[in-house]
Amino acid sequence: MAFPLTNEDDGLTDSPTGSRLEEQASIAARPTHGQSRRGGSHSKSPEKEYRVSSQPAFVLHSYPYKETSLIMDVFSRDYGRVALVAKGAKRPHSKLRAVLQTFQPLTVSWSGKAEVRTLTGAEWIGGLLPLEKSALLCGFYLNELLVKLLARDDAHPALFDHYIATLNQLAHDEPAPIVLRKFERALLKETGVGGNFSVCASSGSAVEAEAIYVVDPERGPRLAHPADNTPRVSGKTLLDMEREDYSDSRTQMQSKFLMRFLLAHHLGGAPLNTRQILIDLMQL
Repeated sequence: MAFPLTNEDDGLTDSPTGSRLEEQASIAARPTHGQSRRGGSHSKSPEKEYRVSSQPAFVLHSYPYKETSLIMDVFSRDYGRVALVAKGAKRPHSKLRAVLQTFQPLTVSWSGKAEVRTLTGAEWIGGLLPLEKSALLCGFYLNELLVKLLARDDAHPALFDHYIATLNQLAHDEPAPIVLRKFERALLKETGVGGNFSVCASSGSAVEAEAIYVVDPERGPRLAHPADNTPRVSGKTLLDMEREDYSDSRTQMQSKFLMRFLLAHHLGGAPLNTRQILIDLMQL
């Protein structure tokens, strides 16, 4: 059942409740005002008012607005990351309280021409198992990546589908390090900074499995030099990552440090709070 919103200006609580760990991860994922991958504004100003109906979406993050409303970062399939205000959602008897939760497949409707549009309806559609324990923390890490690396109003339908698949894999207890590496790589590719790990950027030749490389965050792989102080990886690791084959334990280890380095660069020094929690708890 869809739950339309009233026109009353209300506010809502933050992310879904539950364990202290869940609260901590949700707070850590809260975006910094005006933050972007390159350090500038990551939003685009819509040119005209429009209405969107029944758009597949997930709530990435939310925080209270005024007394009874909620502002949400929503990842939609055809419109990308959008900011919505859910008026009245924090009211004690609001049916939206149970609907506007992270990791729940929704269809949402909105209208407006401002940077923050108005949510006009939301419907839970189901189909995914809930995330629990460490998988829940991994889910908040995915959401923080999307909030901090995706520009607003920039559609990424393939990444949206990858996000659903990743949540499903985490819910079914597939190995978190491998699931996360695949998503991190897909995210950088979708945002245009992933590069091709099978081609040496400096020579244009194919990456050789036995050679040792470093990856320039802006250009791609090149042969390692003695003075390089960035993560060194084997050509096999790069080729494995390009094929999404993480069966080799060496590939798993090298890809972890490589992706940590690349994400730090593209985040412009902004910390990933949920990643630090993951490192502390699970060494992912």
